[in-house]
Order: sequence, then structure tokens, then C-alpha cells
Amino acid sequence: MLALVLAVLYFGLIELLMIDSARELSEARRFRARIMAETLAENGAELAAREIITQPSAHVTAQDWQGTIEGHMVKKSGGQFEITAAGTTTGLTESVARVRVFGQIYGTEVRIQYTIHSY
Repeated sequence: MLALVLAVLYFGLIELLMIDSARELSEARRFRARIMAETLAENGAELAAREIITQPSAHVTAQDWQGTIEGHMVKKSGGQFEITAAGTTTGLTESVARVRVFGQIYGTEVRIQYTIHSY
């Protein structure tokens, strides 16, 4: 009888460990997807800003096995610029991140004033 009770408790413990490990795996996937989406959005902003000195605007899109990138840069009057970019991950857990970059161009010097990150 004692062996039966111990067996039931042991299997209950194993089940709790499996539930906890599944939850942790899900959290790790969400974290990875969020970090990758942020990285993709930053890469989109960098690609859009590649010709910021010579071009009045730019629009880039790219896709690989990690996700998709989209970036858009617009120069405004007075040397101000705005870059908007988004990154979307692919895989089991999908995540989207966006970044907006605002700044000023002085001749050939580019100054970023502030950025806004959103999910």
C-alpha cells in the first residue's frame, strides 16, 4: 500500500516538473522572438538610413529565415529626418517590434535626437 502511495506521489511530481518545464520553454520562445523582432526592427532602421545624406527618402524590405524587415526614411525641412522600421519574426512564436528614430542632419553629420520602441 505504501509503495502505491509513493508511486502516485512520484508520478505527480514528475507531472509537475513537466508542466513547469513546458511553461519555461514557452517563456523562452517568447523572449527569443521579442529580442529577434527588436533586432530586425533596428536592422530595418539601419538599412533605411544607409543613404540618409544623399537621398531624400528610402524604403527597404527584406526577408530571411528569421523574419521580415521593413524600413522607411523621410527627410523633412530644416534637415530633420524620421525613420520608421518594423521587424516581424517567423517560427513557432511570432513577435512584432517597431522603432521610430528622429534626428537632425547638419551637412554630413547625422545626430539622432531620440528613438521610440514599441511592440
